[in-house]
Amino acid sequence: MDMLDLPLIWAFLIATAILIYVILDGFDLGIGILFPFLRRDKDRDLAMNTVAPVWDGNETWLILGGGGLFATFPLAYAVLMPALYAPVIAMLMGLIFRGVAFEFRWRSENHRGHWDFAFTAGSIVAAFCQGIALGAFVQGIEVSGRAYAGGWWDWLTPFSLLTGIALVIGYALLGATWLVMKTDGPLRAQAARFAGITGIGTVLFIVIISLATLSLDPRFMDAWLSTPAIYYTAPVPLAVAGATFWLWRSLRGGTDIEPFLAAITLFILSFIGLGISLFPNIVPLEITIWDAAAPDESLGFLMVGTVVLLPIILAYTAYAYWIFRGKVKSSEGYH
Repeated sequence: MDMLDLPLIWAFLIATAILIYVILDGFDLGIGILFPFLRRDKDRDLAMNTVAPVWDGNETWLILGGGGLFATFPLAYAVLMPALYAPVIAMLMGLIFRGVAFEFRWRSENHRGHWDFAFTAGSIVAAFCQGIALGAFVQGIEVSGRAYAGGWWDWLTPFSLLTGIALVIGYALLGATWLVMKTDGPLRAQAARFAGITGIGTVLFIVIISLATLSLDPRFMDAWLSTPAIYYTAPVPLAVAGATFWLWRSLRGGTDIEPFLAAITLFILSFIGLGISLFPNIVPLEITIWDAAAPDESLGFLMVGTVVLLPIILAYTAYAYWIFRGKVKSSEGYH
């Protein structure tokens, strides 16, 4: 272990877990966001049935990311959590309401409308608060010594609200393209229209937030536009343009899986862009990965367990998606 940069490896692992969570839980939150626009009950049932086998397993990655941060970067956890308590607690409440509604709408026919509202509201609140937390994180956390030094409402800014709205629209894109991949007939056609609208919104917000991020601090501008950094960063916006074209073309004649893959690509590229802006800091512009890391002995011990458990998690996740691959029919579902 002495030859390995364990803090850097763990930063990569936690970032990867968060990205996997955003993609996997993003599309089922997206279905909740789109729920009010699905007018027919059988379309709502079918949309929910597409994620019934996998939605709860998707949140494994949220636990892995949050628990991993606490264990491997305790200083970052101690600084970030007080700064983001409000949106994080609201996000968790939204996820709880979404999960409870998922179960109860099938078993409470007389109150299904209420549970549909809870499913939608929980999904929107969870997505919006995740976006707010992201925006508050990117714009910077006030640190004094080794502790959070800001106020209770520092997370609430125009920039964080902008990222909150952007993530809601981005998740709606993931949900719409997931339905394109998993359904047929009228629901698939409706989902394709939603994907076109939310795709435009997602790309516009990527551009707007990218420009807004550059204006937050000169160091963000240097990370992207200074020489020789620009030679390495220039491919990212070019790839975003390519993924946007892929999404547009696939919605007009590609295979049903292509729009979903194109939407995932947009999220991955946005995540890479975020990494370019923030590296090597784990608390933006204040605390580096190495300053926040636990001792190498602890990181090494945790790595041993991770080497065993992470392949198991990846295997059962992949197996679940493989078993439930293909289109979902209206006669199949969660009861």
